[in-house]
Amino acid sequence: MNTPGNNENAAKKRFRDMSFNRMIPNILTLLALSAGLTAIRFALNGKWEHAAMAIVIAAILDALDGRMARLLKGASKFGAELDSLSDFVCFGVSPALILYLWTMRDAGRLGWVVVMVFVICCGLRLARFNVMLEDPDALPWKSRFFTGIPAPAGGGLALLPLALSFQLGDGFFRDPWVAGIVLLVMAGMMVSTVPTYSFKNLKISRAWILPTMLITGAVIILLINAPWVTLSVIGIAYIASIPFSIRDQQALSNADKA
Repeated sequence: MNTPGNNENAAKKRFRDMSFNRMIPNILTLLALSAGLTAIRFALNGKWEHAAMAIVIAAILDALDGRMARLLKGASKFGAELDSLSDFVCFGVSPALILYLWTMRDAGRLGWVVVMVFVICCGLRLARFNVMLEDPDALPWKSRFFTGIPAPAGGGLALLPLALSFQLGDGFFRDPWVAGIVLLVMAGMMVSTVPTYSFKNLKISRAWILPTMLITGAVIILLINAPWVTLSVIGIAYIASIPFSIRDQQALSNADKA
């Protein structure tokens, strides 16, 4: 018979015996959350490049935590919930507040409404994603696609006007209407049912391993030497890939029905 005392002792034992490796994904998630919150601090001080770079760092850490969880077999319900909270702050709240402080507050109440819409849509997108993960009837090929733009991509693309302004000046991109339209489009894409590529289970064939490493190295060098141009090109390329993801998803869906 299990008593409250026995249950408490078992819980303490599980906590005590937890491997540090299994904690690494959650530590990365907390680092990403810290980066997202620090981005707001930079924005409050008017350090726009620092704020945008903090979001980039949060995105890198967010990409690493899930892969580390699978690699170290440290995935857990707690980690999944923490990751969702971090994504909401880093790619919903933080980008919206950065853009509000940068330009959207010049649009008055309407600017604040647009910012709120973006944050709410990010929250809805993450809630839907968590529910879809528990679908036992999902077809195997569906893991190759997201439903709508994922939160990290939505938050990053929302900052595209800010990134472009670093290279091309504030004249056009700092207009509240430009940033507002981008925010609304990204908000709509996050809650849409448009399929977008998921690279979580991407496998590289042997013939492409070396070229992929060379391309990755070139991208890293470009990020170091021209970060904002490189990130803007990556963002635009991602947007350009959406028609292809729609085509591929429809082809797989039709083949499944045949």
